[in-house]
Amino acid sequence: MRRGAAVVATMVAVSFAGCMVGPEYKKPSAPTTPAYKELDGWKLASPSDALPKGPWWTVFGDPELNGLAEQVSAANENLKIAEARLREARAQVRFNRSFLFPTISANAGASTRRESANQPFLTPNASTLQGIGRGSVGDILLGLDMSYEVDLWGRVRRTVRAAKNEAQATAADLETARLSLQAELVVDYFELRAADAQQQLLNDTVKAFEQALQLTINRFTGGAAPRSDVAQAQTQLETTRAQATDVGVARAQFEHAIATLLGKPPADFGLPARPLDHRPPDIPVGVPSQLLERRPDIAAAERRVAEANEQIGIAKAAYFPTVMLNASVGFEGSTFGNALNASSLLWSVGASITQTIFDAGRRRATSDAARAAYDATVASYRETTLTAFQQVEDNLAALRILEREGEQQRRAVAAAQDSLQLFTNRYRGGVDNYLQVITAQTTLLTNQRGEIDILRRRMDAAVLLVKALGGGWDAAGLAKAAE
Repeated sequence: MRRGAAVVATMVAVSFAGCMVGPEYKKPSAPTTPAYKELDGWKLASPSDALPKGPWWTVFGDPELNGLAEQVSAANENLKIAEARLREARAQVRFNRSFLFPTISANAGASTRRESANQPFLTPNASTLQGIGRGSVGDILLGLDMSYEVDLWGRVRRTVRAAKNEAQATAADLETARLSLQAELVVDYFELRAADAQQQLLNDTVKAFEQALQLTINRFTGGAAPRSDVAQAQTQLETTRAQATDVGVARAQFEHAIATLLGKPPADFGLPARPLDHRPPDIPVGVPSQLLERRPDIAAAERRVAEANEQIGIAKAAYFPTVMLNASVGFEGSTFGNALNASSLLWSVGASITQTIFDAGRRRATSDAARAAYDATVASYRETTLTAFQQVEDNLAALRILEREGEQQRRAVAAAQDSLQLFTNRYRGGVDNYLQVITAQTTLLTNQRGEIDILRRRMDAAVLLVKALGGGWDAAGLAKAAE
């Protein structure tokens, strides 16, 4: 037994000191640039590390939004799915790691048998004539069996590393899902507040148009205006009332979407009306190279490249022999009384080597498939990086351009208000007909609604920029996520 134990210990040591066939992983290059193209004219936040870590939505300074966003992680069902996938991936790491160690099983059994005196091909002799061959035989067996694959070529170790890389990628997937859902909630919140602003504007406009209608009625009653002025004012009023009612559809849908993101039935959730009055905050964007560390989807894509690299090594290990160790120890006796005697001890130690000689190209096909999968994951990693840069550039451009457009729209609103006031005064004085007032009213309302819409788009672009920059996430968190 001592000799057998020494053999097993030696082979285990050889296993852990064995070589690993296949390529060593090198992080693939990713496309990047020294600076963002759309950064020209962007007002950089100071200091440069002002981007929030974790609750990134606090940059918008809305306590109600903060309370809603903090509920997403605990309540959203899609996040629970992603978290379960992460637990599954971590369990897979433990499963694969178990193959680094021997598998030991215990067995116990008791049996008895009686041999027939009429067995075929028996040679008659004295024993059988005396009936000894017709007796019963008992067997008691207690044993331990061990089997172990010696990982000479690194197949098992690469399988463990591949599982670890997948677990890290799954952890990054969870953070990507979390960031996406948080951003979706924040966007829906600002969309809802923009609908509230539109509702308030239209309600105020309805009141103004009611006064305008009364003005036309008074002038018609006094004979100073035709009945067509009353009809035009009535049409303008009812059209605006319909628009005010229609806003309620979008507002309700955004409220329902927020409820679903929070894991609540829409019937159990509500937000009081409050018009959008935010302004986009200054957001530090850093340099493009930092994006590779701040985006969880980029980190997930890179980890899957590392996993695909391990699969190449696993496929290459199939070209080399498989070495198995087997050992057994136990006791065997004919009765419970002698089963544990020293003379009943049995043991065996052995090793086997298996080498595939011919498989009709199966291993080569597996190796080619692994290399093709690696090339695909590298391309996916680079495409994910390019998409990230595009999203940052898109929202930088949107914020910069919409800020200028917002200033222009505010001037247009001021001019439209002056125009309406002038045409209303001229109509009261009998200088102009009511069509001029109707035109001025329509122009002002269109520009006011446009101003709210531009602000909504600016807030959405600010949210999407923070999301494109990775929120408050950093790739350093993957090490803890994989533990």
